[in-house]
Amino acid sequence: MPAPRALPLDEAVELTRTGDVWIFRGDSLADRAIRAVTNAPVNHVGMAVVLEDLPPLLWHAELGRSLPDVWTGQHQRGVQLHDLRDAVLTWRRRYRQRAWLRQLVGPADDGGVTREMEDAVLRTIARLDGRPFPTTPGIARGWINGRLRRGTATETVYCAELVAATYTAMGLLGSERPHNWYDPGSFWSGDELELRQGSTLGPEIAIDVPA
Repeated sequence: MPAPRALPLDEAVELTRTGDVWIFRGDSLADRAIRAVTNAPVNHVGMAVVLEDLPPLLWHAELGRSLPDVWTGQHQRGVQLHDLRDAVLTWRRRYRQRAWLRQLVGPADDGGVTREMEDAVLRTIARLDGRPFPTTPGIARGWINGRLRRGTATETVYCAELVAATYTAMGLLGSERPHNWYDPGSFWSGDELELRQGSTLGPEIAIDVPA
């Protein structure tokens, strides 16, 4: 049976709605280290934010500062809000990452996200944008503490923690697990992500990104 056709990037960006997740996997030493310390099949995850007057955006946390942050207008490390298309192109061309899209399916008509959820996303952006990204040992410590159900008081935010925190604010995840329990693989279909409000994430859609 032939593999499903990869979706061109421009089509994927057009389909994306708030709450969809974008997942990345690369082969650099840093990418492999992140997957090793978190026991995850992928090394990066971000969440789409699609607002009326703006192009689709990617809400994520990364070490680089290649693109201007839409919220602050500055180039910064850590938690960032980027133009989605530009971010995916950067992660493909500069970081050599493959990309997948998983769409949020829920009870609301527009991608499963209500107006109250959108407001929660904006409050989370205002609260967390610009927080620093942890070191690789910091990621490992945070993940181990999370698996022991111990939250961390650190000011740094890892990419999967950011998506988990935003989903929690939207009411899609409960508070039984600390945000540092999650890793990028938690948002891959091989893991059991228990979403609330009748919401689910669809299958991974491979993205054809111009190289």
